[in-house]
Amino acid sequence: MPDTRPGPILVINPNSNTHVTDGLVDALAPFATPHGPEIECLTLAEGPFGIQSQIDSDSVILPLTRLVQSRPDASAHVIACYSDPGLDACRSISPVPVFGIQDAGVLTAMARADLFGVIAVAEPSIARHRRTMARMGVLGRLVGEIPLNMSVDETARGAGTFDRLVETGGALRDRGAGAILLGCAGMARHRKPLEEALGVVVIDPVQAATAMALGTVLAANI
Repeated sequence: MPDTRPGPILVINPNSNTHVTDGLVDALAPFATPHGPEIECLTLAEGPFGIQSQIDSDSVILPLTRLVQSRPDASAHVIACYSDPGLDACRSISPVPVFGIQDAGVLTAMARADLFGVIAVAEPSIARHRRTMARMGVLGRLVGEIPLNMSVDETARGAGTFDRLVETGGALRDRGAGAILLGCAGMARHRKPLEEALGVVVIDPVQAATAMALGTVLAANI
């Protein structure tokens, strides 16, 4: 019999660090279903090794749109970078839904708690994140955003990353955050142990965006 499943959900890591993509594969493995769409994690080879500055974020927009256009088989796209680079551009040329992990992560955090906090990779990221949250109209529910001041690569596989996450997440919890949002796709593998350590909800935005994409695709094919 022919395969009647929807086309794959493409989860695109816009940086060129394959260790980050490997973390996405692990974080999304439980989302695979026998009759649902395949979840395919891709690395944008043209991207910088880590997206930390506005220039890094802007530099991936055109390569992202080219990748999206090259995959007409996809049923949805997820841009797996917390700055949501190229989100508007990709939506403008894609015939299928495109999800940004910051948008999805923030909405999921607010669905789980009244107030939320964000753990950023580094200080320069925060201004970009706040612009997106201002556009969303949600700054009133943000208790704060605290940077780890580490590289994207360190968050994915650094030896001291988890201890910094506990320290930073604890500070946000103490400010009243009922949900902690991981502000980088490279932090995905830390979600569950961090939630156990902090005693509050911890949201991995890649999982949040993929869950939205999966629900959207399945609902469209009922």
